[in-house]
Amino acid sequence: MNDPVQRSRGLWGELAPWLSLLARRRGRLAGGVGLMALTLVSAIGLLALSGWFITATGLTGILLAAGVSARLGIYLPGGGIRAFAVTRTVARYLERLYNHDTVLRLLADLRGRLFGVIAGLDAHTLRARRASDWLNRLTADIDTLDSLFLRLLAPAGVALLAIIGLAGFLALWAPVAGLAVGGLLLAGWGWLVVGQACLGMAVSRRQVGLREALRGRVVEQLQGMAELEAYGALEHHRRGIEALEAELYRDQRRLGTWVALGNAAVTLLVGATALTALWLAASAWQAGLLSGPLVVMMPLAVLAMNEALVGLPAAFTWLGATRGAAQRLNGLREGVRQDAPAAQDRAAAPGALAVRLENVSLHYPQAPMAALDGLSLRLAAGERLALAGASGAGKSSVAGLLLRQLAPGRGEISLGGMALADWPEASLRRRVAALTQHIDLLDDSLAANLRLARPEAEEDALWAALAWVELADWARALPGGLATRVGEGGRRLSGGQARRLALARLHLLDPDLVLLDEPFAGLDAATVAKLRPRLDAWLKGRSTLFLVHQLDGGNFDPPGIDYRLTLVEGRLDDDISGLNT
Repeated sequence: MNDPVQRSRGLWGELAPWLSLLARRRGRLAGGVGLMALTLVSAIGLLALSGWFITATGLTGILLAAGVSARLGIYLPGGGIRAFAVTRTVARYLERLYNHDTVLRLLADLRGRLFGVIAGLDAHTLRARRASDWLNRLTADIDTLDSLFLRLLAPAGVALLAIIGLAGFLALWAPVAGLAVGGLLLAGWGWLVVGQACLGMAVSRRQVGLREALRGRVVEQLQGMAELEAYGALEHHRRGIEALEAELYRDQRRLGTWVALGNAAVTLLVGATALTALWLAASAWQAGLLSGPLVVMMPLAVLAMNEALVGLPAAFTWLGATRGAAQRLNGLREGVRQDAPAAQDRAAAPGALAVRLENVSLHYPQAPMAALDGLSLRLAAGERLALAGASGAGKSSVAGLLLRQLAPGRGEISLGGMALADWPEASLRRRVAALTQHIDLLDDSLAANLRLARPEAEEDALWAALAWVELADWARALPGGLATRVGEGGRRLSGGQARRLALARLHLLDPDLVLLDEPFAGLDAATVAKLRPRLDAWLKGRSTLFLVHQLDGGNFDPPGIDYRLTLVEGRLDDDISGLNT
């Protein structure tokens, strides 16, 4: 990657998916660029015309004082100066308002796309990182990408067009001055864009990883404060945080130095170019090719280019952070589950679904042994199977495979006589559902969490689902009723209430294949006694897979079981498997 061409291709390849997303709003982007350009043209016109007018007025006054007949129309240039001043102010205000609104829309697009990517990740990828890491991708990395348009592409593009336009404008009166100004400003623009990016690429790119590591360490310390204190590791952990902070600050100081260098380069560039324009214009004046007001106008017009170039050093010095964020987000797409092809967009026959796993193996990355090894089992439509096993035996892996959250390393899986890989995503999510040990509840109302299963459900259906799990009276007693928020992850609910709310959501979905992992875990005996017969009646006509720790003597005796199997280290126990009860 030392070759500049290879580096540029790598940069383009990493940013291309996000640039294509920006292109969907090309109309708004073009409007924002137009407002930027209008603001800059007004600034250049204001300074150039003001210099011309002041000089022309002064020369006219000198001539009149010397008794020489002279005249100068003041209304047209005076009106032009007012027009440029008003236009610059209004255009600047509208540009800030419009472009920031555009960026907020772009952020919504980016976050929506990334959330879709995360939702499509398989369980291997999701488990490789903590929830805080995924949140960091969804917030900090996306926030870094918002500079693509507002700080990188648009300002650099407008500045380049302004340089070309200014050089052409000056060349109308003094071609040599126009060429010199264009050459100097283009060379400086190249350094501010390419040179500053190369200076800060590695360091600013490293900032993305350092910030994530720092956030992770801080979250670990806050969440594990008691354990760290108990084992005497708090000070060691704090020193790790301080080391990360020191490295982060060191890189930020280095980047700040390079940004200051770029800002100084802008000042020197604009000043040197203005002096060059003044010298060449004065030479043309001596040769009788230019008037005095035009001589003053040229360097003043060049000085206005400071406004176009001043934001480039900071933006491009931090280009590596944008590139690093894009690279990290692009890496998420590798773990996205592939949907069934359009040609396979069909569904199995309605009703209970038969399940077949044939010689299925599953191995988690970096795990010492396989989670499942040559597993074969069958569940006929409408039957109930209890799959028992100790923690780590592979029960959750079976559920993940049937939900297509995991992909088997070997073997075949079919639902309803149709290969699981060929199921359309929407049909699979509607007809197969699970109640696992981990309950996913959003920081929203009771109604919103229930409607995740059926968005069109009326309130009567929601109350019926709550009544089915013995939560209706409790919910009616709440001041907000169904509008009561459950808190992040359901923190405002007890463990039993959260589990029953998830069971009510499952009831509302009305799936054809139900996966139940200890459905009554954490519930008192009286509540279980009420819910067990209801669950038994509801499961009639559905295929059901119970995941339990013990077949006999456990906390939950699955109702109406047709078969009982035991998993031991990813294999079926030959002594028990296949026994019909």
